[in-house]
Amino acid sequence: MHAMILSAIGQPLQWTELPERTPGPGQIRLTVAACGVCRTDLHVVDGELAAPQVPIIPGHEIVGRIDAIGSGVEGLRVGERVGVPWLGHTCGICSYCQSGQENLCDAPLFTGYTRDGGFATSVIADARYTFPLGDEGDDAALAPLLCAGLIGWRSLGKAGEGKRLGLYGFGASAHIVAQVAAWQGRSVYAFTRPGDLTTQAFARTLGAVWSGGSDEMPPKPLDAAILFATVGDLVPLALKAVRKGGRVVCAGIHMSDLPSFPYRLLWEERQLVSVANLTRQDGLDFLTLAPKIGIVTTINRYPLAQANAALSDLRHGRFEGAAVLTV
Repeated sequence: MHAMILSAIGQPLQWTELPERTPGPGQIRLTVAACGVCRTDLHVVDGELAAPQVPIIPGHEIVGRIDAIGSGVEGLRVGERVGVPWLGHTCGICSYCQSGQENLCDAPLFTGYTRDGGFATSVIADARYTFPLGDEGDDAALAPLLCAGLIGWRSLGKAGEGKRLGLYGFGASAHIVAQVAAWQGRSVYAFTRPGDLTTQAFARTLGAVWSGGSDEMPPKPLDAAILFATVGDLVPLALKAVRKGGRVVCAGIHMSDLPSFPYRLLWEERQLVSVANLTRQDGLDFLTLAPKIGIVTTINRYPLAQANAALSDLRHGRFEGAAVLTV
């Protein structure tokens, strides 16, 4: 097998040849067809997440076909197409796992962070933490659904039932969530980097009723806002934009420090909440619904060996939608 490996934090990934691996009990091996490039991969590479495991193969939006199955695996077959998400394993015994909150597990493993991921020609996965994808649809187009879509879906649930929804940072997740929200009958307000007219126009093509800079106030108070941009300074701006009793959801796994802000922005029962990881039920619910919605992912394809270029382009906002490595 070949992989793009992170050997040291802050250094470029290295193209490496490795011995092919054999799945153990409860595991499967996939031949990778495509793997999305997520902002969390940047956080891993840049060392912004605690206790990174290196060397590591990044990537957690994996689409591939099973080519080997370990003992004890049921319900999956060789040749079947499956997806592998960020949450790669949970302990199953802590109080969170026992109460249906496996996304908060005390001893989890995360694909591409604490276990090897999909920037490779093959990957070993815990069979219980994969999702059957069927045979319909393009591999690369499906890949962003495995994290950008799933975290967006969980964030949308945390945002509540409000009709006027603000999305701060219109990247891979937001361009999927905007389509889901429009399908649900919500009005989407898209916030981008100030002056980014290209992304603002892109948001309107996906159903946004308004788009503008993150330094602007929407024309009407929002019922809720989701922050996909990892900029802590946006939190008080989003709180200012939501109505009394409104909610601001921080969707990222990492965010720069929040600034001090006056209590009056939080007062009147506004809420500030975060989203952590996902559950397998989130995946089952969203991936079942996605074809019915007719979600179209805007993807930018890169060969596996150009993973560093994809990460750089993502870091500097050089494309709309999502980056996907193809194998």
